[in-house]
Amino acid sequence: MEITYTEKDGILYPNLALPEHTNYPIGKYGRMRLEFLKNHRKGTYTTLLMSCKLNEHLYEVEQTAKQQIDLAISQIAVERGITEELKAENPMRWVQEMNNVKKCAAEIVLQEIVYN
Repeated sequence: MEITYTEKDGILYPNLALPEHTNYPIGKYGRMRLEFLKNHRKGTYTTLLMSCKLNEHLYEVEQTAKQQIDLAISQIAVERGITEELKAENPMRWVQEMNNVKKCAAEIVLQEIVYN
């Protein structure tokens, strides 16, 4: 890595530039990961911030969390026998069961992906 200089008024100034960084939209899980890194993994947070990879990391966590939640919801619903038949027969119970499944899936993802 070679540093070049620009002379201005007899003083040499290094030509330094930050690496290109991304600007992905960050959702709920990305923001939760950011807070976790700031409060509990300060070294990792600083490293990602200084290397301009923090936004990319948070975006990857967000996407992975969403995918894992969708997968966990479908698996848990099958395990608990929550079907379209239940939805047709007893819609209120189906909604209760699905809300419970969504909360369980979110807790699993938080522990495995966001807070790890």
